[in-house]
Amino acid sequence: MSTTVGQKTGIARLLELAGEKKTLLILSSLLSTISVIALLGPYFSVYLVLLELLRNATGVAPLDGEAMIRWATAGLVSLLAGYAFMYAGGMCSHVAAFRILYGIRVRLADHIGRLPLGFFDKNSSGKIKKIAELDVEKIELFIAHQLPDLVNAAAMLLVMIAAMFLLDVWLTLAAIIPILIGFAAQYAMMVGKEAKKATVAYFDALEEIGSSSVQYVRGMPSVKVFGQTVFSFRRFHGDMLRYRDFCLRFTDNLQNGYVTFKVLLVSLASFILPVGLFLLSRNPENIAFAAVLMLFLVFAPGVSVPLIKLIMLAGHLTMITEGVKRIDAMLTQPPLRETENGKPPRGFDIRFDRVSFSYDAEGGGPEVLRDVSFTAGQNTITALVGPSGSGKTTIAQLLPRFWDIQSGAVSIGGADVRDIPTETLMNTVSFVFQDAFLFSDSIYNNILVGKPSATKEDVYAAAGAAQCREFIEGLPDGYDTLIGEGGVYLSGGEEQRVCVARAILKNAPVLVLDEATAYADPENEYLMQQALSILLKGKTVIIIAHRLSTIREADKIIVLQNGAIAETGDHARLLEAGGLYAKMWNAHQSASDWKIRKEAAQ
Repeated sequence: MSTTVGQKTGIARLLELAGEKKTLLILSSLLSTISVIALLGPYFSVYLVLLELLRNATGVAPLDGEAMIRWATAGLVSLLAGYAFMYAGGMCSHVAAFRILYGIRVRLADHIGRLPLGFFDKNSSGKIKKIAELDVEKIELFIAHQLPDLVNAAAMLLVMIAAMFLLDVWLTLAAIIPILIGFAAQYAMMVGKEAKKATVAYFDALEEIGSSSVQYVRGMPSVKVFGQTVFSFRRFHGDMLRYRDFCLRFTDNLQNGYVTFKVLLVSLASFILPVGLFLLSRNPENIAFAAVLMLFLVFAPGVSVPLIKLIMLAGHLTMITEGVKRIDAMLTQPPLRETENGKPPRGFDIRFDRVSFSYDAEGGGPEVLRDVSFTAGQNTITALVGPSGSGKTTIAQLLPRFWDIQSGAVSIGGADVRDIPTETLMNTVSFVFQDAFLFSDSIYNNILVGKPSATKEDVYAAAGAAQCREFIEGLPDGYDTLIGEGGVYLSGGEEQRVCVARAILKNAPVLVLDEATAYADPENEYLMQQALSILLKGKTVIIIAHRLSTIREADKIIVLQNGAIAETGDHARLLEAGGLYAKMWNAHQSASDWKIRKEAAQ
């Protein structure tokens, strides 16, 4: 997953995505640094008090009590100030995080909405969901919590080491050398080249298991009906095993370096004490050095806290870098091309002119449509029929420009759909597909999607025209009833009628129907036909049908086979021709007459 040449990565790219909110991040980092300095104040207050006690170890009379109280008070004030600055820095980072999170998600949602359907075919819904939700959520966690911790830990480490060097160079070296050895043992495992490869593999594994789990859940009814287990979904099972094996292997690779690092860090006193005692033995009367040694024994092991934080945060940073890279990969996907000078249609007739199309033209994939040409006149019904895989649905999807063709032209009212502004095109074309899609929202809002500016009366009228009113009013909350999780689930025919109501409300002049009665049972099919008769009035209609009886009255029937037009004509003419349509009609009639017969007992 490559990035554009010259494009920033990691925190630099994250700050770029943050835009104007990076001022808050800089302020948060500054406040975190000040809090670190303030929180180290109590250590030096203790050191000064300890030094005064050691200087007057023979008796308490010479002690400067007022000075000790001042140092103790200064330590307390410094501690409280440190927490106050830490709180202020945390507030700044949280505000910045939520604003950045909102901005990235809105930007992603807007960009995803302008991508061609080809992107969604090549990238599973599980992968897109992970990037748009989990990867962005991790950015919020990093900015709100981990970035301030990173700045805090780095500042604390630098200040502590600088202070230690000022107090005593040899004791500082005795503390730093084991730290460097432990850090080297752990660094390669957590932030080196191999760690970056492991992070990429980790993200790939999560995307794969996310995608296969979505497919598994969607296929759960089949699993239950046929009494199958997870092993019937081999991909899901295999992805789980690969993820498990990856986690175990990654943990095994980390353990030796981490154990070495942790042991050395918690044993700093074991290195400092021998060096300190040796130096003190050369000058036992050096009270100041004795105080410094005691401070080091308390202070130096504290270096392990920011160091462990830095190591852990470095691992998180590697993951954030990979997450940002994947967000960028989605944001850099080219959207459907928009022309600068849009050309609105002058009518609503539809024309396909020598159209050829492949879903994977760049990869040399096979052509789904080959040299397809036809005209669908304004205010007429044109039906597309043919065997499965003949290209019917592809033609329907090219009209609203869900895909861009490789050669030829698709036009509405004399204007190429690629030259029509997207908003104008979407207002010109309505579509009701075989797989109805309803949002997890109220039925009212699902219909309102067709025309957000519509009044309540318009929505009710559209529902009535689509024959939805009776079943909607029978629901617990009527039009306010939620669909999906936490609400009700509609039958296939009811979902189709809600989609028809949405299209009636939109009232676009061009209508695409992809087997709109596919899920209607015999009892409801009459209601669907009534709804469609209202929807079709005065529109240019492209209809895909498998039930040939539903398109007998179509003005034109186009018969497709292997991505090309085999026949064109009306119902009667095509039957007279005795070609593919006649064979399909005879098969349709035979299927309609089919019935179960009980054979006589032998």
